[in-house]
Amino acid sequence: MTRVVLLALPLLWTLSVPAAAKDPGQDSYMIRMLSCKGADATMEVYIPQSIALNGPALARALAQPVIGYYTLDLSEANKGKPLEPVKISVTADGKTVIIDQYTRKLPPTRIPVSGGIVDFDQRFGTGAKCGPFEWQVRF
Repeated sequence: MTRVVLLALPLLWTLSVPAAAKDPGQDSYMIRMLSCKGADATMEVYIPQSIALNGPALARALAQPVIGYYTLDLSEANKGKPLEPVKISVTADGKTVIIDQYTRKLPPTRIPVSGGIVDFDQRFGTGAKCGPFEWQVRF
């Protein structure tokens, strides 16, 4: 019995010590760039802060797809607000943002940079009114 207790003590001590968290780095911080409101849900798109803060070079930075996050907020339906990785890019003319929900194998959603009405998917994200694609500074 004593042997079991002695073997279990290091395990219990390890589990009781708080885990040391490492700062994930600047690339992992996300900034909301797009917000859309549909009849059934709210959608938001986030990109890494390091890309969002590129200012005038943002369109060049998004010429190649960047991994960001998409939220489908179904809180009013008691279904939560999951985060989903997406590929985000901008067309060569800089007038359209493309959101590729690759994990769900949905066709890419094309949204005018100035905003507009789009369909994300056929279950909850149809007829969503999107604002402009930009970083809003709030004080």
